[in-house]
Amino acid sequence: MPTAARASSGYDDLDQILDGLRIGDNVVWEVDSMADYRYFVAPFVARAQAEGRPLVYLRFGDHPPLLEEGSGVRQYVLDPREGFEFFASRIHEILTEEGRGVFYVFDCLSDLLSAWTTDYMVGNFFWVTCPYLFELDTVAYFALIRHRHSFSTVERIRKTTQVLISVFNAEERFYVQPRKVWQRYSATMFLPHRKEGERFVPLTNSCEATRLFSSLVRRGTHSDRHLDHWHHLFLQAEKLEREGAAADEKLAMVRHICRHMIGREPRILQLAERYLSLADLLRIKARAIGTGFIGGKAVGMLLANRILLADDAFDWQKVLEPHDSFYVGSNVYYSYIVHNGWWKLFMRQKNNAEYFRAGAELQGCMLEGSFPEPIRDSFRRMLEYYGQYPIIVRSSSLLEDGFGNAFAGKYDSFFCANQGSPEERLEQFEQAVRRIYASAMSTEALAYRLQRGLEQRDEQMALLIQRVSGSYHQQFYFPDFAGVGVSYNSFVWDKGMEPEAGMLRLVLGLGTRAVDRVDGDYPCIVALDAPMKRPHKGVADVRKFSQRDVDVLDVEQNDLQTLPLLRLSREAADLPWNLYAVRDHETSDLLRSRTLKKEDVWLLTFERLLTQTDFCALLQRALKTLEQAYDYPVDIEFTGNMDSHQNLQLALVQCRPLQTKGIQTLGPLPQNVADERILFSSEGNFMGGNVAHRLSWIVWVDPDEYARLGLSDKYEVARLVGRINRRIADRQDNKTLLLGPGRWGTSTPALGVPIAFNEISSVTVLGEVAFESEGLMPELSYGSHFFQDLVESEIFYLALYPERRGCHFNRAKLARYDNAFEGMMPASSRFKKVVKVYRVTDAGLYLRSDVVAQRLLCYEE
Repeated sequence: MPTAARASSGYDDLDQILDGLRIGDNVVWEVDSMADYRYFVAPFVARAQAEGRPLVYLRFGDHPPLLEEGSGVRQYVLDPREGFEFFASRIHEILTEEGRGVFYVFDCLSDLLSAWTTDYMVGNFFWVTCPYLFELDTVAYFALIRHRHSFSTVERIRKTTQVLISVFNAEERFYVQPRKVWQRYSATMFLPHRKEGERFVPLTNSCEATRLFSSLVRRGTHSDRHLDHWHHLFLQAEKLEREGAAADEKLAMVRHICRHMIGREPRILQLAERYLSLADLLRIKARAIGTGFIGGKAVGMLLANRILLADDAFDWQKVLEPHDSFYVGSNVYYSYIVHNGWWKLFMRQKNNAEYFRAGAELQGCMLEGSFPEPIRDSFRRMLEYYGQYPIIVRSSSLLEDGFGNAFAGKYDSFFCANQGSPEERLEQFEQAVRRIYASAMSTEALAYRLQRGLEQRDEQMALLIQRVSGSYHQQFYFPDFAGVGVSYNSFVWDKGMEPEAGMLRLVLGLGTRAVDRVDGDYPCIVALDAPMKRPHKGVADVRKFSQRDVDVLDVEQNDLQTLPLLRLSREAADLPWNLYAVRDHETSDLLRSRTLKKEDVWLLTFERLLTQTDFCALLQRALKTLEQAYDYPVDIEFTGNMDSHQNLQLALVQCRPLQTKGIQTLGPLPQNVADERILFSSEGNFMGGNVAHRLSWIVWVDPDEYARLGLSDKYEVARLVGRINRRIADRQDNKTLLLGPGRWGTSTPALGVPIAFNEISSVTVLGEVAFESEGLMPELSYGSHFFQDLVESEIFYLALYPERRGCHFNRAKLARYDNAFEGMMPASSRFKKVVKVYRVTDAGLYLRSDVVAQRLLCYEE
């Protein structure tokens, strides 16, 4: 048996040249063909078996197997097409499971290019795998096909590996030339060696060496300065486009590129192949930073714009604002992790036991990392292009905005006012990128993935960078208005409305207040078939349920700012206020009586925009055109501006499949139910389709007791509800109704319970109860990120307004049910008056809804 520190290549003469293989060596063979690699694999395996070494063959290449089954070598078969993350993670798992002292044969690394396109990721794979093999006291064989990889990739591999050997044939002779042998040296080690019989003889004669290398240069065999495979692919695509290739050739190239740049989801790929031309893909490539997928958000935006522009029945070119976006490829995300040395931590996060703990550690690291210099150079060039126009850096992960998984609001996006010196603007931009990458490891994002069975899926974070649509109003920059549109309105609040007509959430300024629930503020809710019908009634409600603050970019402060509407109306007097708002004479008179100054006060109703322009018709047409193309309801984000001629210009910034439930027929609601059997009833103010749930539990947060709590205790109530959610809630067998005052998920405890969505993710029904005297008001947030979470989790939502006509809530009836809180949560008994947990299994308590009749009923059968 050999000494523990040494191993054999299987060729005694080669061992002598290399001074033997060392335990820990990664040996890379750079070859012209797989036959050359096999020549060295077979004796290595035979010698290792003779010495009793454990052997593993990792099979993933397109070439015939290097070792046949039954050869006494344990074999693992992997599919690199499942993605870099999945592949590298599985290799890491195998190495961990196999343990120390195992010898490995890897298939040819060059075959990974067919799965990943870019050989930069081949270099990343080797960079994270080679050191781990070294730590495990292994010897591992790899192969690279010469001329398949860029010089930079081969150089990364050379720097990482312990042994790199070139193999070539010339003048009908066979040669090997060690190019790197770590911590070993001899006078002839790095010379080319010609095979003569069983020996490898160094070329010590200058004449022979000159003749050999001259022949290699003529054949191009000794040059590694080649473009990355990714760039070769697009050079081929450019040639097809330039030379006017046949349609079937172009389509084949479109399909090939889409599978490496657009995504993997079949329905999205079908849309891309139908609507994106080869020229479109080349334009995307010209704006790409790094390589890999551009992500779901970018794909949705691009598809939506192309789908509308392909509408022969309408000239969208006049209406749509052109975009000039950039795309940071998903491979940059992995390169960021690899470059900063976090791959082992990233692998730990894949372990169920460390899923959240390692995720939190990695999230902290990601906020402090640095970027590879070539990527930073690309960032600089992009920022030079945009100049000092504000931009938005948006998450665009691989799984985001797809069919079934919206990831709405789970990953961050950031506005950059983009002011200051080039160095300051670069730092601002890079910090936005760091924060978005870090958001991929947030507790909320990880919980979402875990809940939906995506925790082991390849989730790559790309980025979409867009110029912010809008204009300057003194120091402030913002679009006139922005919003969210859905093509199917499952929250109709009037019997005459059609769900198929669609709905909008509309705000003045940046669209942040349209996509998120904002404490104390309300967007304008617009049913596109009845734009002036509101879910509330009367001037007092219009004032109460309207937008009070506006999000803008302040170029002097170089940041996102929130301005009171009154201040903005002074600062942006050039805005067409009459189009978006009506004068609030009552408030204006009140202010005048106090300040003796006449000043317009506006209420944002968007009345003239909705009734005297073609805005509603345009949005409805866009939504229906997109819905028809997707063959599925859609959800869009948009901005709007009026140009100097008062023509409407729309920018479509996001489009994704809408997570929604249609109207199913469950039979009519029961009539003439006795009052003592009704827990609550309501006209409208619910969403989630027609349901018929028999409830097992009701969790009730008492509004009066909750209002008396201090701030820290209100947060503790949120955590307590989260523990109850995990313990009892089960949408299959223990259907749970969670009722509480004001808004669930608010960041302001005075307005409701500040709970995270993963803490209510298992309830069947979520109810928000209004207590207007305490200022605790629900927010009917259809179309928001909160809504997406509810629908994806199949949680029925309702809002009760007990102080209004059409709503009845029998709070006293709750006390008749068994309260299991103290027995269930004895350590938290001090909250027993605040949080009540009622077991209603035997009460025959049903929740029923009828969307068409707009009736909601919770009653004992």
